[in-house]
Amino acid sequence: MDFLDKLLAELQGEYTEPATPQQSPPQRKTFIQPPPKSTSLIDNILAQVKADFVEKDTAEEFRRQQELEQERIKQEQLKAQKLEGLKNQAEDWLKKLDPFSAEGLWFERFAEGYSSKLEAAIEYLQTNE
Repeated sequence: MDFLDKLLAELQGEYTEPATPQQSPPQRKTFIQPPPKSTSLIDNILAQVKADFVEKDTAEEFRRQQELEQERIKQEQLKAQKLEGLKNQAEDWLKKLDPFSAEGLWFERFAEGYSSKLEAAIEYLQTNE
């Protein structure tokens, strides 16, 4: 945006009277100085260019946010798939677990802190991966 401000100042400098008076005839000053509409036309063009840059920046930021959201959704889906796989593993492990073995007795005590044995088995298998 700094570039646009600099360009605007440069253009305005070309179309406005210098601070020191010139010895040229008044009609020549009128010829060099454009009508006020020209300055506002330049201002309008520069404002439009600025607005275009802002619009492009906004669109780019929106695109980045969309990409981040899609990545987050993808990660959640992968996590859900992994959890589903662990659930299946835990169910199989529980079926094979002998409740009277040392591991089975230990697991019974471990599972007391969980709402279900399946949840405890999932946690146990996740920790041991």
